Amino acid sequence: MKAKLTLVSAQAGYGKTTALSTWVRQCSSPVAWISLDKQDNDWMQFWRYVLASIRETIPGFGLAVEPLLETGPSVSVEPAIMALLNELDGLTGEWVIVLDDYHMIEFPAIQQSMICLLEHLPPHIHLYIASRTDLTIPTARLLAQGEYHRISMQDLCFQLDEGLAFFQETTDLSLTREQVTELYHQTEGWISGLQLAAISLKRSDSVAETLHQFSGQQHHIADYLLEEIFHQQSEPMRAFLLETSILSRMNHEVAQAVTGQPNGQEQFERLEQQNLFIIPLDDHRNWYRYHHLLADFLQQLLFRNDRDRWMRVHHRAAKWLEDHGFDEEAVEHYLEAEQVADAVRLIEANLHALLQSKSVALHRWVSRLPENAFAEKPRIELFYISVLLGVGLWEAASNRVRQATVRFQAMKGIWSDAEWNEAIGHIYFFCAVTAYLQKDLEQTSAYFELMESCLPEGSFFQTMGRNRYQGYDLFDDHLAFIQDLHEGHAFLLKWIAVWGQKDNYPFVGLLYASCSKLLYEWDRLEEAEWNVNQVLGRQDMHPFARIMIQIAISASRIQQALGHPERASGILAQLKAQIDSPDYELLILNVDAEQACLSLRQGSLEPALEWLQRCGLSHTDEVSLSRVQEHLALARVLAAGERLEDALYILRRLNELLTKEDRLRDRIKVNLLMSVTLQRLGRTEAAFVQLETALQLAEPGGYVRSFVDEGAKMTDLLAAYMKARHTPPVSLAYIRQLLQALPGSPDTELLRKDILTDQETRILRLIAGGLSNKEMAHALNITGETVKSHIKNIYRKLGVKNRIQALQRAAEFMLLH
Repeated sequence: MKAKLTLVSAQAGYGKTTALSTWVRQCSSPVAWISLDKQDNDWMQFWRYVLASIRETIPGFGLAVEPLLETGPSVSVEPAIMALLNELDGLTGEWVIVLDDYHMIEFPAIQQSMICLLEHLPPHIHLYIASRTDLTIPTARLLAQGEYHRISMQDLCFQLDEGLAFFQETTDLSLTREQVTELYHQTEGWISGLQLAAISLKRSDSVAETLHQFSGQQHHIADYLLEEIFHQQSEPMRAFLLETSILSRMNHEVAQAVTGQPNGQEQFERLEQQNLFIIPLDDHRNWYRYHHLLADFLQQLLFRNDRDRWMRVHHRAAKWLEDHGFDEEAVEHYLEAEQVADAVRLIEANLHALLQSKSVALHRWVSRLPENAFAEKPRIELFYISVLLGVGLWEAASNRVRQATVRFQAMKGIWSDAEWNEAIGHIYFFCAVTAYLQKDLEQTSAYFELMESCLPEGSFFQTMGRNRYQGYDLFDDHLAFIQDLHEGHAFLLKWIAVWGQKDNYPFVGLLYASCSKLLYEWDRLEEAEWNVNQVLGRQDMHPFARIMIQIAISASRIQQALGHPERASGILAQLKAQIDSPDYELLILNVDAEQACLSLRQGSLEPALEWLQRCGLSHTDEVSLSRVQEHLALARVLAAGERLEDALYILRRLNELLTKEDRLRDRIKVNLLMSVTLQRLGRTEAAFVQLETALQLAEPGGYVRSFVDEGAKMTDLLAAYMKARHTPPVSLAYIRQLLQALPGSPDTELLRKDILTDQETRILRLIAGGLSNKEMAHALNITGETVKSHIKNIYRKLGVKNRIQALQRAAEFMLLH
């Protein structure tokens, strides 16, 4: 009880569960026990079971965590796990949580969540894991801190004196010390081997002969002993064992349905009396499971010797489970029984629920089905594609979309026109999504046109989940993904024109939101405000929390930039009061972060520092794409609170991630924040490097507000950069545009100072005089190629493309006075 984590690790039959359950009965602290099986290899179900086990003692525990679980895992610190940790922290006294058969859990997201849980586990919570394998989560730091206790196979196996005690105290066998010693060495202290031997020896006519058979590896001993014990049972019992072995848990009703034997409860009790590896799952002995050794042996025996019977009992189990509302378990058994039609029927009947809560299971099931199993069930194909997209398997989704497109097109004339149009229209929508993920807006637009021709009312998948947290912003905040703002603007305008005229078409709200953000970035505030008002004036968008959050954040920034700080604050406060979603706690994380940043823009540090205390984020957290805006807010507040190095630490890691993932807009923002933070630390040259990177990234798209929103610090930094850099890698016209938009813009003399060299100024005067390149070369006594090089530099510095534009820009900058 002094460790955070205790691992009990050994192969089957070494008494892991027995050791833990015996200890639990002696433990004075409350215990939450979770027995895991392969169907629990699902992120949401796993953590729901953890909550349910604690509720056995604390009713109502974790109710606030439940909706957070539905969002699924994250590569960063999941809000659900942080919420669970907060509730665990509120428990009084020492608590024990046991995860039995943890080797069943292979899903990487669960392992990541466990890492997070262990890292932040309160000191009065103790986690015990029983597993056949060592943990895949890192434990070195816990071990070094004395917070990790490992009980291994060597600790669990019997010593010789324990083997002697076992036979003397728990069996009626009269074995000599020599016979027990021989048996002990043959089993190497393996507890189940000794237990199996005891069961077998009780029925043996010759103890010496039976002992002689015990040789070889442990799994050979298990197979031999289980075979012996199995064949010593009556025929009805053998049938009962074989046919119920397929069940991960069972009561007398499902046992009767599977075996046809009406005396299931008696059989369970008889097996218990014989110590035949059956484990009750509740104190009332209503539910049981077989020891994994026995279950594995029986399943292999049944599968190997009678495949028809194997499928028959799985079919019976599936029907009983379905009739009693255990649909997910029923699907597993239908698949084992190769009853594809029934599996597809049950999957289709539960599609919406499965998509929301069991995407991992849906993925697994559909992967096991033959392609032709749902050839005439386009909804399953479409939902499966949406699952692949939702779990981030974009390449697999893209492949599936291509295959489905071919199959669906081949069904034209076979399905009714309405069925075909609906199916192909939805698949064109997914074609558009996969093109968008490849950052091909032209192809995206082409597929939207095809979708429109088939589904003018839109795809169901366009609005699916709009009131739920999804954990990513690619389809909500398009500027986080679109690289070319000019191309993006044309794309958004086109589809706003098409969809904005339709009634009850809320999907267009996200396009309005993104267009408003884009226009805001170009400092075209009135046009940005118009786009926001188009959404606020439509009732079909208001129920969709994710749309309204994007619009409200954009509206708040616009009002702040227009000089209406109270209105900007009121928009975010009103939004939080209006969100109506099961994922409220998750959805407002970005809103809270935005409020913290807004308070800084308004010169108020205290609210931002309060957010820092309650947000649950740390600069040492792993950064993730799903929480970029929160991480940026964290860095901004840390810097404002004079924790400059901490801010830089998270910004550097964000920059690496965003560069790797090619996210242009947020790379610009991160580099700008790094530059002003480095300048505050007095590291001016390093600040110039980050600023120069941001300028190079931002100029092609014409970014303005990302610079302006950094305030006076950016004005000073950019002015200092202008003085220090005689030949910046971006046009001086762009820098001048930024300086004029920034608060406290420097005077005209700075804007024109050192833009051109003396020689470039002479050439510009000659251009103004109408001289040709050859005449200028002769006048200045230089070559024609040198003249061309100087003219090229002039064009670049002034951000122009020809002589007329160069002279116009020279007049603006008063370069020839």
